[in-house]
Amino acid sequence: MEIKSLIKQVDLWLILLMTMLTGVGIIAINSATAYEGDMTNVSKQILFFVIGLVLMIIVMIIDYHVLSNWYWVIYAGIILLLVAVKLFGVNVNGATRWINIAGIQIQPSEFAKIGMILCGATIINKYNSRINRLWPLLVIGIFEFVPFILVNRQPNLSTSIVLLVIMVIQLFISKLNLKYIVAGASVAVAVIVVVFVYIVNNPDQKLIQDYQRKRIMSLVNGGDSSSDKYQTQRAVQAIGSGGLYGKGLSQGSISQLNYLPESHNDFIMAVVGEELGFVGVLCVIGLLLLFIFRGLWIARGAPDELGRFIVIGYFGMIAMQSFVNMGVVTDFLPNTGIPIPFISYGGSSLWANMMGLGLVLNVAMRSEKKMF
Repeated sequence: MEIKSLIKQVDLWLILLMTMLTGVGIIAINSATAYEGDMTNVSKQILFFVIGLVLMIIVMIIDYHVLSNWYWVIYAGIILLLVAVKLFGVNVNGATRWINIAGIQIQPSEFAKIGMILCGATIINKYNSRINRLWPLLVIGIFEFVPFILVNRQPNLSTSIVLLVIMVIQLFISKLNLKYIVAGASVAVAVIVVVFVYIVNNPDQKLIQDYQRKRIMSLVNGGDSSSDKYQTQRAVQAIGSGGLYGKGLSQGSISQLNYLPESHNDFIMAVVGEELGFVGVLCVIGLLLLFIFRGLWIARGAPDELGRFIVIGYFGMIAMQSFVNMGVVTDFLPNTGIPIPFISYGGSSLWANMMGLGLVLNVAMRSEKKMF
């Protein structure tokens, strides 16, 4: 298909929804940092968005079949970056998740998620016709386990779980027999329950980091006023004080008086709740749902199984991260450090999400089924 014909097939609805979400994020970031009188974070986020558009277009125009042919190279790049973080990474607040490349600090685990959407889709598609045999499942499992363990040991439990969820979602829509899916899900739930009980009852456990256990315990104990739950408590207060319509942009007392530290990052939805109210939060959730539903429609009309694996993997990631982020902000889940897609501040997260969207647009451009 010619380039001009492909350009006409670009899904403008997805781009519009992504731009609106990013716009909401920039407005909220500006409001969250207004008390500082410094526009640096806002300017950076706008620059990140412009660079992200370039990255998105590059990923979009290279046929995803061509990209999938290079999946081993992409996979090797992911592993090298994650190993480099372990060896040369920058430690921030007890976690080594960042690395400096050409003077720019990036978080490779964010790009690993997008890379594994493509690589995971490729290897599952490769073995899909014989996926109910033991050997293909072992190959897929080992292939996915290496980046999972490297991210987990940074430590970055939340992002490693996202990698696992992406794999599970892609396997779910494969030709894997339902009995294996049910059996696997049952075993997984049992293991999670056992591990959770073990972690809660053993202060000296070594399965997760001490600060991660404290976050879980702050949720289990409820009402804990310790510093481990400080941000979550302030976030809930901010959302509650916003009422139905909010206090207005830059008028939120909790965010403007800096009672909610780093609110422009993972807790940006607390700022939205306080300053735009319940209605504002519903609008943001509505945009996210429209974005996800549009993606599911594209997956339905994907030209092949590889494209479907890519699209479902990406929107599964978006849905999970959105749910977990809002669950943390509302004290439904322990603090995990997962940003909400397109809205939270951060170059690595925004670039990775926009590159992932480029993959989805790549698939959509080659799809025959369109919806207005």
